[in-house]
Amino acid sequence: MSSDDKLIIETPEQTSLEFTLAGIGSRGIALVLDTLLQIGALILLGVAAGLVAYVGFFPQIGKQWVYAILIFAVFLLQFGYFAFFETIWNGRTPGKRWTHLRVIMDSGRPINAQAAILRNLIRTVDALPSIYAIGIVTSLISYQNKRVGDYLAGTVVIHEKTRQDIRALWDMAEPQLLKTAPSRTIAPEITPAELQLIEAFLERRGSFPDEVRRSMAHQIAERLSQGVPIQQEATSDPEKFLEALVERSRNLAHFR
Repeated sequence: MSSDDKLIIETPEQTSLEFTLAGIGSRGIALVLDTLLQIGALILLGVAAGLVAYVGFFPQIGKQWVYAILIFAVFLLQFGYFAFFETIWNGRTPGKRWTHLRVIMDSGRPINAQAAILRNLIRTVDALPSIYAIGIVTSLISYQNKRVGDYLAGTVVIHEKTRQDIRALWDMAEPQLLKTAPSRTIAPEITPAELQLIEAFLERRGSFPDEVRRSMAHQIAERLSQGVPIQQEATSDPEKFLEALVERSRNLAHFR
């Protein structure tokens, strides 16, 4: 489901995930940055090929082999650049990382290698007839700002929360966490304010940078699990711990 520039996903855990969809402008800036990096890499490859073929650094390698290797390298750089970075950087290329964008699956889950490869193999179609005309048109008529590659791979591009965006949420949460009782029962009761904080984190976690998401989950779980025998669970997988707290709180509410 989407609303204006928002993508809202209802998870099986009855948690709503809300993402801000990236528009043509921000995606275009990321593409320009990535293209500049590709051009820089192509220049370096051309210089290296020239040194090998004409200066004679490796005389045992014939010019035809140099050209063949260069063509193959250019192919990999053009078609593998985006898929490679989106796979190893969890949906981000250098350009997307600088502009705080991320590719995710329609379900809200992180992109996988298969989807990253598919959406970028179709990039040549989106680029037709020139300057990504087809991609721009499909993005304009799509309520989720999808290009052809996104439709086939089942992906969307979202704005990623920055540390500044998250600061307000954390500043609101910390005073409440400091009031948390130092000892709890095995199944700790949580206050409405604490429940609101956990739900807010779970709703927005998909748009947080990985390191911020892990840090926030750990700190919230650590505070809420003080003096509880299940502290080890909260430390090893804090997000699962927070999900369990919310589920238990909802279940208790049904019996009151």
